[in-house]
Amino acid sequence: MNARNTFDKELELLHVDLIKMGGMAEDAIDNSVKALLTSDGKAAESVVSHDDEVDEMEKRIEARCLNLILRQQPVATDLRKISSALKMITDIERIGDNAADIAEISLSIEGEPLENMVKHIPQMAKISCAMVHGAIDAFVRNDIAFAKAVIARDDEVDDLFLKVRAELAETLKNDKDINDNAIDFLMIAKYLERIGDHAVNICEWILFMETGVHKDIKII
Repeated sequence: MNARNTFDKELELLHVDLIKMGGMAEDAIDNSVKALLTSDGKAAESVVSHDDEVDEMEKRIEARCLNLILRQQPVATDLRKISSALKMITDIERIGDNAADIAEISLSIEGEPLENMVKHIPQMAKISCAMVHGAIDAFVRNDIAFAKAVIARDDEVDDLFLKVRAELAETLKNDKDINDNAIDFLMIAKYLERIGDHAVNICEWILFMETGVHKDIKII
């Protein structure tokens, strides 16, 4: 097998690992939201206990990328693929962290049902989950148009976060005894907003990988 064939094989393995890590993050956010909405303690505990697996996959992919750079000295398109992978795994790992954070909070919430306090959190969770699914799907398909569609949904999540914050502020005016739960729900909304942001970041690196253009990178 010549050097190019070996390199292509390594790139293919990198692609597979990224898909696998993305799937792990998808499962984490799906299960954490399920745990939150159904008060499923076992599901929440499972998300928390499996967070280390996402972290380990990040280290594995990072090592693969660095080995490719040091041993193969890629240029142009190949280097974009590897550098984009290094950026994407950071966001995927943080999605896993945020999912674990939501799961941990859901284990501590008592009393007032979520839907009675903040009716927009379920909708926010649904869109954030869809954005993560979409980002991974866009990567698998190398689909620029789909990546842009995911990015466009971020405004929906941001708008819903403002509504959740307003809902909680209004609720606190009427019932001072739910202060702890209000803080918990606000933190959950913030984590969901961050998950949406990380999905956007993944999509922006997909665009960079395919086009060589990124909004935060200027070629001098």
